[in-house]
Amino acid sequence: MRAPKKYLRRVRFLLWRLREDRRGVAAIEFAMIVPLMLLMLFATVEITAGIAADRKVTLVARTLSDLVSQASSVTDNDMKNVFAASYGVLTPYSPDGAKATITEIYVDKNQVAKVLWSKSGTVTQSGSTASATLAASPHGAGDTINIPAGLKVPDTFLIFSEFTYRYQPTIAYLLPKAGIDLNDTSYTRPRQTKCVNYPQAAACP
Repeated sequence: MRAPKKYLRRVRFLLWRLREDRRGVAAIEFAMIVPLMLLMLFATVEITAGIAADRKVTLVARTLSDLVSQASSVTDNDMKNVFAASYGVLTPYSPDGAKATITEIYVDKNQVAKVLWSKSGTVTQSGSTASATLAASPHGAGDTINIPAGLKVPDTFLIFSEFTYRYQPTIAYLLPKAGIDLNDTSYTRPRQTKCVNYPQAAACP
């Protein structure tokens, strides 16, 4: 009977040593925590980068409407310069694939908002120089357009800007590798005159 008792004591001793042994605990905990920490790091980097890009899109939309609203009249060359100026605001993101539209809206006496003129543009970069190309707008002259109720002041004008940018994440962990479309809009009232004239389009009423 002594052998089994001695064996049981030996087993209990070994179990006690195993329970009290703390060697390698830090390594085990590290191996368990590292994957979670890496996931949190990648998610944080991707989310903050996406938020920063979305903020840039908002600033570009505001800049577009603000620049046009400060003029009393604009030409095609002026519009190209306004679109190209968005490159500076969008930095450090590439303007390739970005699309912008600037529209002047007239709110008639019945509070119906209609398009007076509208122009779209795309911005491309060559080295440190940005250039813009004008294109047809999705809004045609005379089209009725929806605007916030608070802006429907009879017999007034609005400069309406729309900006769309495809953001492509570096890591592509939470967001699709193909990227997501970020867009924003901005409304600004003309500052120098009641209406910003665009000779290549309909004259101000």
